[in-house]
Amino acid sequence: PDAVKRTAQGKVDTAICKQCRKYIKPLFKELRTGRCPAEIVEHVHSIVGNMQRREYVLAHEEYMQLAIGNAPWPMGVTMVGIHERSAREKIFTNQVAHVLNDETQRKYIQSLKRLMTFCQRKYPAAPSKMVF
Repeated sequence: PDAVKRTAQGKVDTAICKQCRKYIKPLFKELRTGRCPAEIVEHVHSIVGNMQRREYVLAHEEYMQLAIGNAPWPMGVTMVGIHERSAREKIFTNQVAHVLNDETQRKYIQSLKRLMTFCQRKYPAAPSKMVF
């Protein structure tokens, strides 16, 4: 309704909705043309399926896999002496999710998360299946 859109929160929500629509268009274009990487398609498919079943926790876990992957995060100083640590090479392997390195992919992944949050608010499930 127009009365809601005129409030401060309504204006913010409208702006976020327009931005989300703009940012997710490249994903739809990549999916239509078949140029979307298979890794992203698999994760998005899983996220959408979990959202339809209202399994929001599983959808969130899949989103995290898509966004950051399974890469170990270096904590603090990584080189503390003259000897290299045995697990150091694992930090820079292919476990890193490279999707956030591309600005377009980062934007549509962010929009996907916004849609997930909206869906969870609009269609709540049991508290054990919700992400807070």
